[in-house]
Parts: sequence; structure tokens; C-alpha cells
Amino acid sequence: MRAGRFLVPLGRAAGRIRADAPRSPLVPRRGRVGAGSPGWEEERSPSGVRWRQLEHRGPCFAPSYEPLPDGVRFYYAGQPLKLSLAAEEVATFYGKMLDHEYTTKEVFQNNFFSDWRKEMTAEERKVIKHLDKCDFTEIHRHFVDKAAARKALPKEERQKLKEEAEKLQQEFGYCMLDGHREKIGNFKTEPPGLFRGRGDHPKMGMLKRRVTPEDVTINCSRDSKIPEPPAGHQWKEVRFDHTVTWLASWTENIHNSIKYIMLNPSSKLKGEKDWQKYEVARRLKGAVGQIRAQYRADWKSREMKKRQRAVALYFIDKLALRTGNEKEEGETADTVGCCSLRVEHVRLHPEADGCRHVVELDFLGKDSIRYYNKVPVEKPVYRNLQLFMENKDPSDTLFDRLTTTSLNRHLQDLMDGLTAKVFRTYNASITLQERLRALTRAEDSVSAKLLSYNRANRAVAILCNHQRATPKTFERSMQNLQSKIKAKQQQVAEAQEELRKAKADHACRGDSRSKSLVQKRERLLQSLEEQLLRLSTQATDKEESKQVALGTSKLNYLDPRISAAWCKRFGVPVEKVYNKTQREKFAWALDMAGEDFEF
Repeated sequence: MRAGRFLVPLGRAAGRIRADAPRSPLVPRRGRVGAGSPGWEEERSPSGVRWRQLEHRGPCFAPSYEPLPDGVRFYYAGQPLKLSLAAEEVATFYGKMLDHEYTTKEVFQNNFFSDWRKEMTAEERKVIKHLDKCDFTEIHRHFVDKAAARKALPKEERQKLKEEAEKLQQEFGYCMLDGHREKIGNFKTEPPGLFRGRGDHPKMGMLKRRVTPEDVTINCSRDSKIPEPPAGHQWKEVRFDHTVTWLASWTENIHNSIKYIMLNPSSKLKGEKDWQKYEVARRLKGAVGQIRAQYRADWKSREMKKRQRAVALYFIDKLALRTGNEKEEGETADTVGCCSLRVEHVRLHPEADGCRHVVELDFLGKDSIRYYNKVPVEKPVYRNLQLFMENKDPSDTLFDRLTTTSLNRHLQDLMDGLTAKVFRTYNASITLQERLRALTRAEDSVSAKLLSYNRANRAVAILCNHQRATPKTFERSMQNLQSKIKAKQQQVAEAQEELRKAKADHACRGDSRSKSLVQKRERLLQSLEEQLLRLSTQATDKEESKQVALGTSKLNYLDPRISAAWCKRFGVPVEKVYNKTQREKFAWALDMAGEDFEF
């Protein structure tokens, strides 16, 4: 659903900036909000109050476990073994993943087996002592067959399932917020299963337990109808907190973190929050020169604490590093951020790859994704790093006078609302804007412009270390694409030959019929060459993106107004850049940004 047009002009602030400076563009042109509108143009509630009235049905819980058919058996040491219901359910989680790479990893196997044994009866634990003696083959085959049968359902059955899903969406997927029917983002609780994690996460394979109503806190307004829990259950708690935007919450068991049911990204409150986030990053543009001048001056400070803080801030600014949060011992993987870097994570090279003063960083970052970068730095940074590493063991902290708390406090002193994430958002958005300006040519085809866009986006993803493993289907899909390219090249060659013959015929005959044939052949050749160019561009883009995750930066760090303005300026359909869900999420940006928008 498109939003109404935003009317408030966007000012630029200089110097010290207040985090609460952004004022919502969602303000009056009264009388324009319809019954189905998200209410983009209504006035905001008083400070801190996010809504006045909120009513919803609560979360939709995962269905109960459906036992395996009698003919599907689990084997231990070659013998069939009937499992208790709880143990069988957890066994199916592993059986479903039997053909997945995760089940080959020792950490995954150990964590699964440890948690699985906790679900077994005492008798089962006496028998099942070794995972390598367990045979989940029949369980795996059962779910493979079940998935194949679902795919092979006749059209009528698929339509019936679609209608049931839509009915569920209508019942649980909407709420009433200040008189408007708003879509909810994730109205279903996550089903139980095995935690996968990203990278080499130490908790992979652990059991994600089933969420029950007794785990869930409901948030709604006092004057609303409180949602009914499923029969025989009760809510953990019911709150009436109008200063938050979540509808329900619970604590998951893997990380003990709180999960929320929130409004859909296209809602008024979500759009407003997004807009404010990018405005804070945008306002950093007016202060970043002063901030950089200050941390450069601090490289020469007599205080070691200031020097370390200045170098850390340089890393956050130039390399988009996270500050790094302190963790309890053994609680998660050995992941680090800027403040928790150790000497072993840094190698200094006086000269490397033709550059001087090169720093090599190698550590596990967020979600256990490896961060590796070999980058030239300014000479004072290099010299300071040498100083920070002197007389230290590899396991010693690089910035031993610095903590995450003190660095975050310093960022707030520099600019209200400034965080490492704001720096990352600013640098990501600026990088996209500058790369688009350098790469895009007005005379290019739409496919070539999209290649330029993805290359600009890739530069951001590399800056932010948004990596991914090469998809398993990559080789096959590239082979299919190359086959299409070869076939199209053959068609182009044939069309060129046909055009040559048509021109020769027209030179002999010189009549209107032969001339018309030449024009027809020219149009066909032009069409085939354009198709070949699109396929070749697609192959180039696919190859360049195989180990880079473009979605994270596009959805979280890039001001969508930059992309919207670029589309309008160069005549690229916005559908080529954002899918339907993304267009709904960024409706405010698509409506606000003109072709001359500058971040």
C-alpha cells in the first residue's frame, strides 16, 4: 500500500547533532487517511507514546507434533527402536536434516545428541549412548517423500492450502492500531527444531524448544479485548505498555534473548522508525569532518587511552567494524568486535601488495562470520598499532585501555545518537551513492544499469563484511545460464547470416519487398543481441555476487531514498531493485525521494 506524500522538508544540521532532532514527516494533510490506510499523515502522539489503542489476537502457535507412521522406524545398532513421543520429535528434527552439511559437523552432532538425550526417558538413555549407532534413514526418507507429495498436489488441493493460510493471515496477521487495521510482520511463533546459526557457531545443533502460551507476554491497550490463549493455557503476563511497539514477546532458549511479534515493516510506526534511523545517519554527514579531525589529532595524544580510542574509532569509521559487546565466559563463540580485538587478530606489514603500512585483520565477527581484511592504513595508525602490540602476548587485548562502554559513551559525546551502527549506515549509504554516481551511464541499457547498481551494492556489502557461502545450486544454475548464452549466441550468428543474405538479395532486386525483409531481419538481430546482452550481464552479476550477501545492506544500512532517486533519475523500474515486500517496507522512501535526492 502506498503512503501519502510526505510534506516536511528535510533540513541539514551542522555541528553537534541531537538524536531526537529528526521529526516525523508523517504529519497533517488532514482528512486524507482512509479506513485501510496506515495513517502516514496523522500527527504523532506525545513524546514516548507510540500508540493510544492496540488490539490483536496474539501469536499463532506452531502445530502440535504429529507422530511418525508405524511403518517409519528409528534404528539403533541395527535394531528398530520405538521412541517416546518427545524423543521421537527431536529425532525427526535431525532426520529432516540428514542430507544437510550441518549434520556432518562435529559441533552440531555433539550439541544435538546432548540435548536429545535430555528429552529421552531413562530407559532410552540407557540404550542410546552413541550417535554413530543411530540410523535416521527411514525418518529422512519419510520427510523427503512428504515434501515431494506436497509439491505434486493437484491444483485444487494447493488452492485449498492457500485459502487456509490466507484465513490464518486474516485472523492473526492484522491488528487494530489507533483505529487503523495494520498488518503484523511475524504473527507465528517459530516452530521447534535444531539451531543452525551462521558460520561456525558453537551452539549449532542445540534444541530450539517449542514456544507455549505460558512463555508469552502480551502487550495491548487497557480498553482492548485481551487475546484469548489456546484452550487449557494462560499467558505468562499481559502488559499495557504504549511506549513500545511490540505486540507479544517471549525468551528463546538458545541465547536467552527476547523474541518479539512486531508490526509489518510497511506500517506507519515501522516506517517512521526507519526514516529517523536514516536521518540520524544523514546528519552525521555534517559532523563527520570534525569527528575525523578530532580522532586524527588524538593519534598523537599523550594519553594512551585517547590514542587507543582514536585508532578504534578509525577502524569503526573506515572498516565498518562493530564495537564488540562483552560476553559471559563460554556463553558464545570467540567472536570479537573492535574493542575486544586481541594481538593475535592483527598482523602488521611494513609493505604488502605494493602498499605501505598494511594491517591484516583476521577474527570471528558477529554470528561467527570470519572477518578477514588486508588494508593499508595511515602511517600514524600503523605506528600506534605497533605501540599497542609491544610486549604483549598474542592473547592480550589490543586496546587494553578501552571498553565497549567507554567507546559508546565517547560516541554519544561526539554526537547525540551516534553509534558504530550509525557510522556503518552513513558509510554504507555514502558509498552506494558515490559508486552509483561513478558507475551509472545514462545511455546504458536497463540491465547494464542494474549491473552497476549491484556492483555499487557489492562495494557496500564488502565494506560491511556481508559474506555468504557459495550457494549449492550455483554451479548448476551457472551451467544453465551458460547454455542459454551459447544458444543465444548461435541464434545471433544465424540472424547475422540471414541479414547478410537479405541485404545481398535487396542489392540485386532493389524492390520494397526485399527492403522490408532487410528491416525485419535487422529488428530481429537487434532483439536477439539485446537478449544476449541481458544474459551475459546476468552471468557477470551472478559470478561477482556468489560469495557476497547483498540483501543485508540493502535492507538495513542503505538509505532507500538513494535507490529510489537513482531509479527515477535513470528510468529504471523500482521493481527491478526492490521486490513487493521491500517496496511496502520502503513506501515512505519511494514516495518522498525525488530524482535529485542527496543523502
